[in-house]
Amino acid sequence: MKVVDHIEDFEKPAFAVVTIGTFDGVHIGHQTILKRLVKEAKEHNGQSVLITFWPHPRFILNKDADKLKLLTTFDEKVGLVRDLGVDYILKIAFTPEFSNLSADEFVSQILVDKVCTRKLFIGHDHHFGNNREGNIHFLHANAEDYGFDVHEISKQEIDHIGISSTKIRNTLESGEIHLANSLLGRHYSITGKVIDGKKKGRSIGFPTANIKIQESYKLLPADGAYAVRVAIADRCFEGMLNIGFKPTVDGTKRTIEAHLFNFDEDIYGKEISVEFVRSLRKEMKFADIHELKNQLLKDKEAALKILK
Repeated sequence: MKVVDHIEDFEKPAFAVVTIGTFDGVHIGHQTILKRLVKEAKEHNGQSVLITFWPHPRFILNKDADKLKLLTTFDEKVGLVRDLGVDYILKIAFTPEFSNLSADEFVSQILVDKVCTRKLFIGHDHHFGNNREGNIHFLHANAEDYGFDVHEISKQEIDHIGISSTKIRNTLESGEIHLANSLLGRHYSITGKVIDGKKKGRSIGFPTANIKIQESYKLLPADGAYAVRVAIADRCFEGMLNIGFKPTVDGTKRTIEAHLFNFDEDIYGKEISVEFVRSLRKEMKFADIHELKNQLLKDKEAALKILK
């Protein structure tokens, strides 16, 4: 798959089968669209093209943009889309000027002139153009003038269990990892760098890797303990992870700390990826360190059963 960062660098495919959208999370509804896109392109000896936007449009248009948290960074989205066999990701810079394009200008200038779209696949509720004036009805009404076929992805195809990126965000923020994972079609994950911590976990037999995520917009699940799988380079480990303020020993700063089972290596400065498999419990304040250690032993036992 090729990622094109600037539309001026996009080489028009011989037969472009296209979809458009932010595709945050690349959940099972998005996967339905992209698999169909790839299948259609292969049937016509063409190329599948996902047109997506960065920054996320809500970062530009929404007054509460600082509160928006995303399920995937752009790099994570690229990896997930690549796994589905898409040929091109065309990344369009979403700016205030771009947002002023009318629906007709977007279709004419982007889909027709720049991409040479032959078939367009679009979700039943997708909107585009200034004031969100473009939609499936607009496209059907003007498809003949634009010279490409429009295929609607119906609500029944992608929304039969109420899938949406917003719903998945809500389930993660309430700690319902199992539900979020079922809607994503995979385990929710984060990636970050291991940084120095206070090493209090080591003193009670539970050393942790303190993880710092660079992207402030990346959504973290609710505070609590989780059974996780951790990837370091090409190796995978089982463990448990805590998100929160550690009220028993600290309580001042929200941290992400992973304890890896049967692991004793120096990984400071290394990048690691964490998959959230199941929630163990909400964050709790214990009477003392001894009570905390007893709970961690119970958490480890529960995590091992889940991960088995």
